[in-house]
Amino acid sequence: MGSATARALEAVVDLLRRGKSLSVTQAGVGAAEQTGAGQRLLVQSAGSTGAPKIIRRSPASWRASFEVTRDRFGVGPKAPYAVLGAITHSLTLYAVLEAFDIGCDLSVLTGLSPRSQARALRENGVQVLYATPTQLRLLAAASEEPIESLRWVFCGGGMLDVSTRTQICEMFPRATVREFFGASETSFVAISDAQTPPGAVGRAYPGVELCIRDGQGRHTSGTGEIWVKSPYLFDGYAMGNSPDTRWQGDYLSIGEMGQLDQGGNLTVLGRKSRMVTVADQNVFPEVVEAQMRAVPGVGPCAAIPVPDPTRGQVIVGVVEGAQDDALARRLQAHCRNVLGAHACPRRIVFVDRLPMLSAGKADLVALARDLGQRV
Repeated sequence: MGSATARALEAVVDLLRRGKSLSVTQAGVGAAEQTGAGQRLLVQSAGSTGAPKIIRRSPASWRASFEVTRDRFGVGPKAPYAVLGAITHSLTLYAVLEAFDIGCDLSVLTGLSPRSQARALRENGVQVLYATPTQLRLLAAASEEPIESLRWVFCGGGMLDVSTRTQICEMFPRATVREFFGASETSFVAISDAQTPPGAVGRAYPGVELCIRDGQGRHTSGTGEIWVKSPYLFDGYAMGNSPDTRWQGDYLSIGEMGQLDQGGNLTVLGRKSRMVTVADQNVFPEVVEAQMRAVPGVGPCAAIPVPDPTRGQVIVGVVEGAQDDALARRLQAHCRNVLGAHACPRRIVFVDRLPMLSAGKADLVALARDLGQRV
């Protein structure tokens, strides 16, 4: 743990002890203005597709899910925690505060190399790990032997590809891996289990009510906007805004599109704001990215829409790694077979390093800007 991370953690502990409202952003950790509404938590959103926003929520909105971890998943004070990302990322901060609330030991492995993180997990007997798919992918590539102590792996911020999930299960042979879908505004929405069908993110997290509504706000059994009612929702934006974030009574939508099957399993297609039209057909770049990751040999990747004079827009696939024409052909063939020609990346661009945000997500704005220079 670097000195900056140590100072941030010390500041969090100090402010919590004094009952102060907490502001945790890329600029650092500090006391937020106290209001008549009582103690509040301000956290910066990931901002992968635009300007980051400051999320305002009550401590109770996170404490409610701490209770789920304790009561439903059986995590107690003797289960050491670990986090891999920056404390300024809401997933990491959530895990830190959950460990404090339950009374668990905590390893903050921010800034260490994946190999050093794996060694620390083993040496510290960590049982509970919160991480993003990217962090787990790097960890799996760096580990040389299984880590037997892990009991729970909670993965958020995107879906695990099949290859990474297999590696993680081999790396943590005694752990239960639970992927969850959520956002800074909603916290937990859905969580997977052993019965979750491929492509879905799981059923509603305990305490959550889900529904799908069409463009007119009517319930639909098909594809539509995901609406969430739960005790975990945020209070509003302290800074910034989003036209996709809307309330209808107690239900909140942040513009995510998806489907619910008869078993209550949620499939997330992607943000309405990222949906593009290719040859008069709607395409969700997130769906393309999921299929790209399903191809063996594909590591960190992204699907970026670019203007096209004939089709309106087309998808360009960006893959981290050395130029590999054979891999590009396999990737395009797979996407064409599964998604159709309109959603298949028209070309594949290989880059030395995919630009990433501190939250462990691809910086889509930087990628789009870079592709504009390449065209």
